Amino acid sequence: MEPRKRLGEILIQMGLVTPGKVEDALTHAKRTALKLGEALIDLNMVTEEQVVKALCRQNKLPFVDLTKVKLREEVVDLIDSRVCEEYDMVPIKKQGNQIFVAIRDPNQVYQADGLQFVLNAEVKFALATPSALTNAKAEYYGVGEKVAARGAAAMLAADAEEEDDDAPIIRLVHQTLEEALRARASDIHVEPMVDRVRIRLRVDGLCFEAKSLPKDIQGAVLSRLKIMAHMDIAEKRKPQDGRIQVTLLGREIDLRVSALPATHGESMVMRILDKEVALVELPELGFDPDDYARFQRIITKPNGIFLVTGPTGSGKTTSLYAALKELNQPNVKIITAENPIEYHLKGINQCEVRHGIGLDFSRILRSMLRQAPNIILVGEIRDLETAEIAIQAALTGHLVFSTLHTNDAASALTRLIDMGVKPFLVSTAVLAIMAQRLVRALCNNCKAPWETEPVKLAALGMTEETVEGRTIYKAVGCKECRHEGYRGRKGLFELFEMDARIRDLTFKGASTQDLRAQARASCGMLTLREDGIRKILSGLTSVDEVLRVTGSALEI
Repeated sequence: MEPRKRLGEILIQMGLVTPGKVEDALTHAKRTALKLGEALIDLNMVTEEQVVKALCRQNKLPFVDLTKVKLREEVVDLIDSRVCEEYDMVPIKKQGNQIFVAIRDPNQVYQADGLQFVLNAEVKFALATPSALTNAKAEYYGVGEKVAARGAAAMLAADAEEEDDDAPIIRLVHQTLEEALRARASDIHVEPMVDRVRIRLRVDGLCFEAKSLPKDIQGAVLSRLKIMAHMDIAEKRKPQDGRIQVTLLGREIDLRVSALPATHGESMVMRILDKEVALVELPELGFDPDDYARFQRIITKPNGIFLVTGPTGSGKTTSLYAALKELNQPNVKIITAENPIEYHLKGINQCEVRHGIGLDFSRILRSMLRQAPNIILVGEIRDLETAEIAIQAALTGHLVFSTLHTNDAASALTRLIDMGVKPFLVSTAVLAIMAQRLVRALCNNCKAPWETEPVKLAALGMTEETVEGRTIYKAVGCKECRHEGYRGRKGLFELFEMDARIRDLTFKGASTQDLRAQARASCGMLTLREDGIRKILSGLTSVDEVLRVTGSALEI
C-alpha cells in the first residue's frame, strides 16, 4: 500500500510551491499554531482553493466549488440549521440513500457515524474552501455572515490595516499565551473595554490584570484567536466555543475557548488545559492521611455512587480524574460522559456531550450500560433523568462517579431528592459524597510566622489554646510567587460517608442539618473549615486564605 503523501509534497508536485517555501511555512506554522495549509495562505504563497484541492488529493476526496453550485430547496431541507452549525457542513445532493455533504476539514470525515445517525442515511463527503462553506451556511441556513474569499492572513487584518500588520498581531497573541503559561494561569480573559482591551490571567483561582492593549487592534486580536480556535470569524452576534491546540514552551497545550458578545466587543476566555499540571496523582490533591485512606477505600468499592460537590473551579474534575487514574487497570473498563472532555486519559473510553444533536448525559449514560463497564463517570448530574439512570447503574453493579453543584456534602442528598429522585433510591445507591474547595498554598520561599490575632482565630472557631505550641504562617511575597505570598493550590475536603443511620435519615427525608450532624457523630466527618484549620496548623496555608474560601464561623 502506497504511503500517504504529506500536504507539502503534494503542493510541490502540483508546482505551487518550492521545498524552501514549505520549510518557511512549517517554521511559521510551528510558531503560530497554524496547520501547514493555513500557514502557506497566511504567508500568501498559495490560495485557499489550491490548498483545498491538494487536501482532496491527499485524502482521496472530491472537491466541490460552492461558489458555482446552487443548492436545491429539497436538499437544503434535509438538515436543519442546528445540524449545519454543529457539524460545520452543508448538504449538496441526495442520491438514493446517500447524502453528499461539503466540509472544510478532512478530519470531519470521522464524524460520519454521528452524522449518519442524525440524517438516517449514508453520508459521502466532499471538500470545499472555508470561505465558500461559510457563505453557503449563511445563505441557506442563516448561520453566521458571509465573508470574502480570502486567506487567513487577509481575514485577520479585516479589522486592522493590511497584510503587513498581521505578523505583529500573530506574535502578540503567541507571546500572550506564553506569558500566561509561564505565570501558571488557568484562564486567559480577553475583555474589550471602552478605550482598551484588558488581558487578565487567573492564577491560583484569582484574576489579575496582565496587560492592556490598544483599542484599535481589538478586531485583529479577536480574529486571530478565532482562526486558531476554528471559529467563524464573521459571527459576532452569537456565543461560540472552540479549541486551540498549540505548542508553547516545548509543551503540547490545549485551550478551551469561549467567545461571548458583550457591550464593547466579544469577550473571550481561554481555559488552559495543561496535562503536565492538571493530571495529578491522588496523593498530590492535599488529603489529610485519614481522609486519603477513607477516600481510597471508598473508590475501590464494587458499586454505588460517589459524588463530588462544589462550585465551578473547585477542582471537582481534577479529583475525579485522579481517582480514575488510580483505578485504571487493564482488567477494568471505564467509560465517561463529559461536557466537554478536558483531558484525554489513556485506556479510558471518553464520550463528549453534544446537545446540538441530542447527545446529552442521559442518552450517553443509557448507551454506556450496554457497553458492560465496571466504572462510569458522568460529568455532572443536572436533571432527574440523568440522576435516575446513574442510580439504576449503581444498583445494578456499577461504580458511578459524578458531580453536583452544592455548597457542602450533606446538601447533595437533599438536592437529589429535590430533583425528584425517590428517597429510598438515594439512601440505597449513594456511597459517599465529597465536598471540596481549593485554597492557595503558602510560598515556601517567603512564608513567615504569623502573630496570632484573636478576632481572626475566633472567626474560624479557633482559640489561643488551639494554636499553642504551633507555628502559624502568613503570606509575605517574593519573586518566585509574583509577590503574592502563595504558589499553587491544595484541596479542602469534607468527606461524608453513608452508614446505616444516615441511610435511614435520608429515607425519612431528614434535613441537611440533621444529616450533617449525624455524619459528624457517626463517622467523625470534618467540615471544609475544619480541614482548613488542619492545613493552617500544618503550615500549608494561612488563616486569611481559609477565611476567604470558607467564610467565618461567626456568620452562621
